[in-house]
Amino acid sequence: MKGTKSASRYAKSLMVLAIEQNLLEQAYADMKLIDDTCDQTKELQLLLKSPVVKADKKEAIMKAVFKGKLSAITEQFVQLIIRHRRENILHEISDSFVKQYQAYKKIDVAEIISAIPLKADIKANLVAQLKKQSGREVLVKEIVDPAIIGGLVVRIGDKQYDGSIARKLNDLKKDFSKNPYVPSF
Repeated sequence: MKGTKSASRYAKSLMVLAIEQNLLEQAYADMKLIDDTCDQTKELQLLLKSPVVKADKKEAIMKAVFKGKLSAITEQFVQLIIRHRRENILHEISDSFVKQYQAYKKIDVAEIISAIPLKADIKANLVAQLKKQSGREVLVKEIVDPAIIGGLVVRIGDKQYDGSIARKLNDLKKDFSKNPYVPSF
């Protein structure tokens, strides 16, 4: 993605400032809100990337959208980003900030894919096992995908455990396609 290095630098600068001012948790909540809002609202992303809309208009819209929801430090940061004409990477900045915060706090994000929603006790047991294995805090992102038929797929960072039935069926299909059986006549 274009601008990821600068987005990472802006996110890091906000993080350092928030740590210095002892406002890290507030800044995280605000940047998470901005990230989630941008993820859910394609129109906001288009507005921020539009070269046609003037910066003062973008700033007014951002103030209206997040009125009373952002702390002073984050509000000033967003205004600074817009004034320096970097609003087109605001979504990337917020995403980078969330990832840097999770790395700083030693939080792993586990993506759990299942065919049906997991029951609370099963999910809690799985999270406890993941915490025990990694020795870090685990944040769960649950995804329901009926295409896996059954079982689970768990991803943490660059590791993946695929215990899905769809995977096992594909493995069987590969084994049968080799067809080691030769009929004797």
